[in-house]
Amino acid sequence: MKNAKKWASLFLASAVTLSAVSIPQQDVQAAKVKKPTNVIMLVMDGSSNNAVTLSRWYKGESLAMDEILSGAMRTYSAESAITDSAPAATALATGHKSNDKYIGVLPSEINSPGLAPIDKKDAFRPVANVLEGAKQQGKATGLISTSEIQHATPAGFSAHANNRSQYGDIAEQQVYQNIDIVLGGGLESLTPGTSKNARKDGEDLIKVLKDNQYDLVHTRDELFNSPSSKIWGSFAPSALAYDLDRAKTRKSEPTLAEMTNKAINTLKKDKDGFFLFVEGSKVDWAAHANDTIGIISDILSFDDAVKEAVDFAKEDGNTLVIAVTDHGNSGITMGNANTTSTYSSIPVSAYIDPLKKASMTVEGALSQLKEDRSNIVEVAALYGLDPLTKDELSTLTSAKDVGSEMVKMLANRANIGYTTGGHTGEDVFLYSFGPSKLTGLVENTDLAHSMAQFMGFDLKSLTDDLYVPATKAFTEKGFTTKIDLSDKENPTFVAQKADMTVKIPVNKNTMIYEQASKNTTKTHTFNTINVYNGSEFYVSKKVIDAVK
Repeated sequence: MKNAKKWASLFLASAVTLSAVSIPQQDVQAAKVKKPTNVIMLVMDGSSNNAVTLSRWYKGESLAMDEILSGAMRTYSAESAITDSAPAATALATGHKSNDKYIGVLPSEINSPGLAPIDKKDAFRPVANVLEGAKQQGKATGLISTSEIQHATPAGFSAHANNRSQYGDIAEQQVYQNIDIVLGGGLESLTPGTSKNARKDGEDLIKVLKDNQYDLVHTRDELFNSPSSKIWGSFAPSALAYDLDRAKTRKSEPTLAEMTNKAINTLKKDKDGFFLFVEGSKVDWAAHANDTIGIISDILSFDDAVKEAVDFAKEDGNTLVIAVTDHGNSGITMGNANTTSTYSSIPVSAYIDPLKKASMTVEGALSQLKEDRSNIVEVAALYGLDPLTKDELSTLTSAKDVGSEMVKMLANRANIGYTTGGHTGEDVFLYSFGPSKLTGLVENTDLAHSMAQFMGFDLKSLTDDLYVPATKAFTEKGFTTKIDLSDKENPTFVAQKADMTVKIPVNKNTMIYEQASKNTTKTHTFNTINVYNGSEFYVSKKVIDAVK
């Protein structure tokens, strides 16, 4: 019974409500920290403790992460023991557990043990994230990803949407958030076009960025040479290349460590401090594909970025660094069915040597494959499958999915096991460094509250300030209101009183104020954004207070 009460207390501490949440143990109380404070939050998407172990053996020396290992983190969502990236990012960024596909909004369903129920009226309500809190504190902000910048995890730290697939809404919110440094992929979501994630609302966000004095860069050289304090780097239409493949396939792209270094050196000039989010995205993609080389490639790339962050934090003395994976993936193990009875006598080399033969990930190798597969032997060799056995060659020549067969073959040669092509529910290592670093076993939601406390704000109060239901607020001011959906891609909140009309466009940081008697139209700009969740518009108190 005593243990049952202990666990119940732990669960309830991270309940999905708008009430205060307990903060995990920290080395130094935030109140004692000197100003200004900086936070660098790094997420190694879809990794696992086993994958990190394998990567360390592959590298042959300690990782930068090893030096700052401080605890472990639970990863479950509001509805499942195994989370997806969207609710995981929402938990890490806002301090609230949520549902599958939800970005920066409260859940509509809660069935994980110990979590408080959700009031139906609060379902899908936007909740503030730590990047928004840093911005309200006057801090510089940054967002980095090796996937599309609109992908689930960076989106969780910068946007609010009912579904992670709403790239158009996410991209627009990110642009109007006025984040100082944005680096990654996702160029296609910034302009109208015919590709999958091109804009459907007709807005050219590239023009908006230029109008807002961003330096738009598309190559690593342009990034390195930019003197601007506002940089938007879009280095690919969608995702960036795996680190191991970059030199052969996209050498104009920067590495994750290079982007992190540039961002830190730019953001640190702000006298109020900064918040920087960094994601190594494609560890997760490689894990889904059971691509051992891809996993190792981008764990080591991520570790290089962690080193950049920790090196700066050591010099600065007032920066909190957190590195973690948002969830496990693939169930990767050193050891498989091959090693059931021989594991105790198998040297490290039996696992690592076959992997060292690969010079590209499976994605990179397949990019070199000719349509008729006439160079299948050479492509297999790029992935370390050299020489091929007669059976392996036959399998690859006739396979419907060449990549799937290649990853199986290499895993078998290296005695690597996989249990799934999906996510897994284990606790994950937590790495942190600096004042107020986190220790022990914590909830994923605890990280958001700890970062907020360190930077000097409360996430509940921030949500109350930034995301007020517009209908109720304007009705109380004597306005009649409606949500104009005549243009389904550009919903607008409209409030009218006498000869005054207020128009609030979706996803932007503006409000249009019209007064017929004076024949005037004014556009007000704020450092907050307007969010529509499909049933209600949410705006900041600043927007409401600006209307008399």
